[in-house]
Amino acid sequence: MSTIAGMSTDRLKRIDSFLDQRYLQSGRYPGALTLISRKGETAHCSAQGLMDAERGKPVREDTIFRIYSMSKPITSVALMMLYEEGAFQLDDPVHKFIPAWERLGVWVAGAWPNFVTKAPERAMSMRDVLSHQTGLTYGFHVRNSVDAAYRQLGIMERPGSTVLGPAREAAADAEEEPLAAHIEKLAKLPLLFTPGTAWNYSISTDVCGYLVEVLSGKPFDVFLQERIFGPLGMVDSGFSVPDGKLERFAACYAAAPGGKRVLQDDPQTSVYRKPAKLFSGGGGLVSTAGDYLRFCRMLLGGGQLDGVRLLSRKTVDLMTTNHLAGGQDLAAVAPPGQFSEAVMSGTGFGLGFSVLLDQRLAQISGSPGQFAWGGAASTAFWIDPREELIVIFMTQLLPSSTYPVRRELQALVNSAIVD
Repeated sequence: MSTIAGMSTDRLKRIDSFLDQRYLQSGRYPGALTLISRKGETAHCSAQGLMDAERGKPVREDTIFRIYSMSKPITSVALMMLYEEGAFQLDDPVHKFIPAWERLGVWVAGAWPNFVTKAPERAMSMRDVLSHQTGLTYGFHVRNSVDAAYRQLGIMERPGSTVLGPAREAAADAEEEPLAAHIEKLAKLPLLFTPGTAWNYSISTDVCGYLVEVLSGKPFDVFLQERIFGPLGMVDSGFSVPDGKLERFAACYAAAPGGKRVLQDDPQTSVYRKPAKLFSGGGGLVSTAGDYLRFCRMLLGGGQLDGVRLLSRKTVDLMTTNHLAGGQDLAAVAPPGQFSEAVMSGTGFGLGFSVLLDQRLAQISGSPGQFAWGGAASTAFWIDPREELIVIFMTQLLPSSTYPVRRELQALVNSAIVD
């Protein structure tokens, strides 16, 4: 039996066959790129299908994808680099650095602009923003009047980006506001709950990006380039796609009835072709599988890669430990029906990543301590330190909840480990 890095090559081929038969031939996904690294070796890298179906352009290993919420781990690392420099402590109140947030209330009733609020039991902490325990939310949750206010005020929405549908397309000519303007708007909106008492997937990581600006004194995009992308050699990662790289930029699609898809963002006319003013650390980056592999290798290497150290091993350990109250899983602390880029049962949350606690409850074949996240356009990654394994999956279909490909990949990838 042929193997590479302790993985069966025959079993790795099953991944390509599965994706082709289940997703590509059916038209569910236009194309996909699967990259698997184990024990420092590339065990499998496969580009399949089309990155731009309208122009017949095949997926390439260096295709540039919208990674949406896979931006969050990068932003979390950026903030924790400043933690290591003594810029803050995890129990510091956020209003120490954003004074306008000192009197944020908790929603009781009402709608924008007439909310009824009460005082929180405690202030929001820096750990809360790193772990989505702030009481902040996303407009796309569409669960209550606070979510609705986010939509009305365009909180963390980049004009011209259509991830939330037609309403954003209609705002394409609106002036793009910088990160600080959104932070100011949030000072007028209530939290959903007292920080630390629940978990709600939210714009918390965008706040982390703003805190990087405040603590470093540099624009967020400049900090990422100087402190992460440049040192790690992540040459295709950023908030926009320059003309010289347009040929490699994928089209993005939205799921349609009957297992079909429709074009959602044409690379030729995409907002990503314009220089960004709103640097969304929660979902604004584009990247390649190769770039993201370097980021993941840094994490698996305890914070360093090829002689470049971004974090200490102890900080990576801290970030990939479950920080939910009482060591509970997401199912116990998230609102009913809460959207997430991870399985709820048996999964906790650290400082920027989901963390697998119990594979029996999660019903996947991963290892305890495995950490991961995904993006709105169905991209995903996970790192299994026990197996020295990194898996990166890239495609471009909104929303990520359309198909269970992440769970399927867990079974296919892990079944190829034979040592």
